[in-house]
Amino acid sequence: MQEKVEAPSILVMNSVEVLYDNVMLAIKGVSVQVPKGEMIALLGSNGAGKSTTLKAISGLLKSERGHISRGEITFEGTNITEMLAQDRVEMGICHVIEGRRVFEHLTPDENLTAAAPMGMSRSKLNVEKDKIYSYFPRLAERRNSQSGYLSGGEQQMLAIGRALVTQPSLLMLDEPSLGLAPFLVAEIFGILQKINREEGMSVLLVEQNALAALEIVSEGYLIENGRVVMHGTAEALKANSDIQEFYLGGGEGTDFHNVKHYSRRKRWLS
Repeated sequence: MQEKVEAPSILVMNSVEVLYDNVMLAIKGVSVQVPKGEMIALLGSNGAGKSTTLKAISGLLKSERGHISRGEITFEGTNITEMLAQDRVEMGICHVIEGRRVFEHLTPDENLTAAAPMGMSRSKLNVEKDKIYSYFPRLAERRNSQSGYLSGGEQQMLAIGRALVTQPSLLMLDEPSLGLAPFLVAEIFGILQKINREEGMSVLLVEQNALAALEIVSEGYLIENGRVVMHGTAEALKANSDIQEFYLGGGEGTDFHNVKHYSRRKRWLS
């Protein structure tokens, strides 16, 4: 039997620490790898350091008076630790920030146009728009409506669509399920899986909804108190008794918002 050959990593974080205001240590020696073409999840409770990890990768720390104080980040073999955020976008890193941030006064079609890279031809933009509308039929139906009147799920689809226009190699999503009904979460996650499969796009997904995330990713990292405390395949994490008890509600789908007073009982922190 042939051994499975591991895909090379498109992104490698090596022992990264992040300081805010030169005082507060937000993440503490976080190491994460995203194999090319794979979907990886960062799981953990609110305030664990998941969003900070994404901002360290995309270069958005500086706007919040944060910086990487230790460690390094490489993308496609290039050290990007000190690189400007815009340069990282041009390399193929796209970060969809939590909160469905779209231009509400513009239509979805105008939002996609506004997100297109400088120099993209109109014909190429139209090809990309058609592809996005094929992934998100709801957006196609509402393409000429004002985006502020879209539902929460439709705005999340538009936020992802705006990211896809930039043709990223690595798509990072921060809490895409937040505030959405379960059927919409299932629909959006199913579309992300399809995009990953058909485009070969690497995806790094930050989620508190562990049950939904572990259904679509190949691996997951559990972050608590700024540290990676567990890493494994999605199947291994779903089967882990601690994950089941504290993050999956014993298999009933409890998300992190509802988990309280569990940290002292975690065996992996002892």
